[in-house]
Amino acid sequence: MGSPMRSFAILVLVFAVSACIPPGRDYDTTYREAPPVLETDQTVLADSTPAPWQTQPVNPNASDVDGGSYIVQPGDTLRGIANKTGAGSHLIADANGLVDPYIIRVGQELIIPGGRYHEVNSGETGIAIARAYGASWKEVVRLNKLEEPFILRVGQKIRLPAGLPDNPSSMTVEQRAAAFQLDIDDIVTGGQPAATEVATTEPSDWRKTIEPNRPVVAPTGFVGQFAWPVDGKLLSSFGSKGGGKVNDGLNIGVPSGTPIRASADGVVAYSGDEIGVFGGLVLITHGSGWVTAYGHADKLNVTRGQKVKAGDVIGLAGDSGYVSEPQLHFEIRKDRKPVNPINHLPSRT
Repeated sequence: MGSPMRSFAILVLVFAVSACIPPGRDYDTTYREAPPVLETDQTVLADSTPAPWQTQPVNPNASDVDGGSYIVQPGDTLRGIANKTGAGSHLIADANGLVDPYIIRVGQELIIPGGRYHEVNSGETGIAIARAYGASWKEVVRLNKLEEPFILRVGQKIRLPAGLPDNPSSMTVEQRAAAFQLDIDDIVTGGQPAATEVATTEPSDWRKTIEPNRPVVAPTGFVGQFAWPVDGKLLSSFGSKGGGKVNDGLNIGVPSGTPIRASADGVVAYSGDEIGVFGGLVLITHGSGWVTAYGHADKLNVTRGQKVKAGDVIGLAGDSGYVSEPQLHFEIRKDRKPVNPINHLPSRT
């Protein structure tokens, strides 16, 4: 069976990957066919429960909003004005210098920013919305001035970049490949399902069952102590490789089928193979801004939303993605920025 992240794809997926890709002689950059659907073996993690929600296919419902002004009427709220005009409440607030708690006065004239707006539905993710319109998720983030934790709200109006076709299904494969790019940071910032209301606090017991259509909440109190996910030969270290190429992590050579183990307690934020260069990829969020990435897996043993403990098997190593020999690409990120894993792993004898 495929991973949940694959289920929201509504159109042909062709990616022009713009991630900071670990390059060098260890990587075969010639085109490969997309890897096969990766099976999931839920029996490996007896202490884990898959999140019950499923990402929903995006219905491109965008409508055009004429820019102009609106006079506040008795009983109006900012969100109500957004519903009347079709514009995003967050962009109306920004255009008029309104800040929390967004107080408006009867008779006040508000600027209404025009453009094409998509109304977010339950179960949709940011990257799925961007993909549906052939847009760059990073551009959607910039245009809507989205900030941490990048969780959309059901009913929220998201402004789309200008110049997109009125009918997204009319885009050619080449146009879609050029317009939509996906990297690890996109998964981190745009992979959460839309929430009925954005959660402002974390539950005290992070191991409780995740409710349907709720964002993944990371454990609290993590201090950045990691274990090696596999034991093997270091093929490529962290940092610059010359010629503008950068490795955001480590590449560790291991035999195909080697168990990949979670480096620390956390929650699976992504499990799939949509970023072609990495093949089978798992992202785990650990709390306090820490995320680990595990790439080139031939088999994935976890699904999005599962809670894992350090040492749990999350997949099997292989040569999926753009590599010529079995290995694991391993990253540690703090506040979305890659850091050298060597500085956060135990010394190897």
